[in-house]
Amino acid sequence: MKALVQDRYGNPDVLALRDIARPAPGAGEVVVRVHAAGVDPGVWHLTTGRPYLVRLLGFGLRVPKNPVRGLDFAGTVEEIGDGVTTVRPGDEVFGECAGAFAEYAVAKADRVAPKPARLSFGQAAAVAISGCTALQGLRDAGRVQPGQSVLVIGAAGGVGSFAVQLAKTFGAEVTAVCSTAKTDLVRTLGADHVVDYTREDFTGRRYDLILDTAGMRRLAHLRRALEPGGTLVIVGGETGGRWLGGVQRAAGAALLSPFVRHRLRGLVSAVRGADLEVLRETIEAGGLTPVLDRTYPLADAAAAIDYLHKGHSAGKVVLTP
Repeated sequence: MKALVQDRYGNPDVLALRDIARPAPGAGEVVVRVHAAGVDPGVWHLTTGRPYLVRLLGFGLRVPKNPVRGLDFAGTVEEIGDGVTTVRPGDEVFGECAGAFAEYAVAKADRVAPKPARLSFGQAAAVAISGCTALQGLRDAGRVQPGQSVLVIGAAGGVGSFAVQLAKTFGAEVTAVCSTAKTDLVRTLGADHVVDYTREDFTGRRYDLILDTAGMRRLAHLRRALEPGGTLVIVGGETGGRWLGGVQRAAGAALLSPFVRHRLRGLVSAVRGADLEVLRETIEAGGLTPVLDRTYPLADAAAAIDYLHKGHSAGKVVLTP
């Protein structure tokens, strides 16, 4: 089968399209024929090996342990391993795996779910990681409640575009922060208010919950926009240096939280089957639609990763084999 493979860490052009052996499923796993694969910031980190913390977390100190990139996918089940009862060959599914930038990929059965009928494979491939991150940030870390005021920073990005829509399904009043060029898009997602950060400061009012999906804004600046007892959830951080990559901001928030009147949380999300099912049901009910910016052929993955990393995208970027 064809797959995008890397033998060393480096810029996305280290990825090469090669013929490799088709994978076989182990116990509790499925083999999926990949019809589309999502591109998310994690792909850039795993390709470059930066921040260096990524390597220390078990992905390979000098070279990648798994040479095939890609996480999000949508496709058709080709084969199932021992003990798998939730899906069968021929089922259309979406989810997360290690090695989605290939014609076939192996995924754990508890990290896939039936593809929403109203979505194309390209749309479904954009859901798992960003959708689960947004859901867990709002529901689990943020404890969002109906009627609360929610601020989503980075509202036009992959996680942010899901967060705006999900916050509305939770019954919140949503203010979205984005750049000038993306304000119209964010309004179509259902945001009640839109703040263009190039022209105004979002600290002009206070919010019950802030979901920060972009940048490295100081905690003091973010806390000025919180109601007493309000919650801040930090999702990632893409400008935090080669070693930690922004993790220190979330860690600092967790250390500070017990001593202030606000709840400050750093989010470590994970794709879980139960949450994929929540997302599927919300999509089928019409409360959530993935926003696709561009679709690239698999051979142009380097360009797709670079485009996303530079912050150009509005919504998600997807690859098709």
